[in-house]
Amino acid sequence: MERKKREEKTRSSSDGRAEDRVGSVDPYGFERSKDFDYESYEELMSEYLVVLTRRSIKWSKLLKGKSKVQKNIKLKRYVRKGIPNEHRALIWMAASGAQDQLEKNPGYYQSLLGAQHDPKLVETICTDLNRTFPDNVQFRKTSNPCLQKALYNVLLAYGHHNASVGYCQGMNFIAGYLLIITKDEEKSFWLMDALFGRILPDYYTPAMLGLKTDQEVLGELTVLRIWDCLFYEGSKILFRVALTLIHHNQALIQQAQSLPDVCQNFKQITHGPFVDECHTFMQVKGKIFIEPGSLSSATLNKLRATCRSRIIAEES
Repeated sequence: MERKKREEKTRSSSDGRAEDRVGSVDPYGFERSKDFDYESYEELMSEYLVVLTRRSIKWSKLLKGKSKVQKNIKLKRYVRKGIPNEHRALIWMAASGAQDQLEKNPGYYQSLLGAQHDPKLVETICTDLNRTFPDNVQFRKTSNPCLQKALYNVLLAYGHHNASVGYCQGMNFIAGYLLIITKDEEKSFWLMDALFGRILPDYYTPAMLGLKTDQEVLGELTVLRIWDCLFYEGSKILFRVALTLIHHNQALIQQAQSLPDVCQNFKQITHGPFVDECHTFMQVKGKIFIEPGSLSSATLNKLRATCRSRIIAEES
């Protein structure tokens, strides 16, 4: 009798649609697409949850409630395996140097917001606010709180902080992601400073020379797990990801008959089972840390210097 009750309870817990159990909005506030495969996602997460739980326990033991961390081999290994959501802001701030800058410049962020604002900068930022993540419920005016105001503040402060750059198209999405993760304006501002000033210099400038340079070397790809490594190891992680995807999709890429075909195929390789299984793809002994082979910062910097010179010569 008791066994029958347990079986009925198990059956009832699995009744209903996967869509109802998973929810139409993901943990970061993004609405799932109409063709989202809820059943496959639920099946994947039922297995991956064990990995996430085990990783979260290890991270908690490593940090032991600390508000600061030092970069070392063990931490690097942990970052490559993925940072739990609850620790992501702390590690990004520490690894990128953003926390040091925040502490060295108390009140600086607020002073930027209180300063006289450039009307042209304000107008440019406001133009892009409603275009930022329209599929994310946290950025809608009906949301409480609405992240649009925080996004405006971060972009405005950074525009005055780095007047030579001001605001460039695309910055709104970067700042938006940072706000989703940190839930803190000032931290998002200093992470932007680290990202645009040191990790990806010249990526977001009027000339976008850094981005053009790295596209010349290979290309640019980012997802949240990659951001973990990006803040810790720098931009070389982008090349590891891109090289791995290209290696695994050579046949598809070679089928292209025109430039639009190439672009479409490159979009296609960023989706599917190979990248959806992020644990296998991103773990220390996974694809991106083995298949591209040795990829040192010195090698990338040498290639950047060559490609940068070529681009400047072509555009002059």
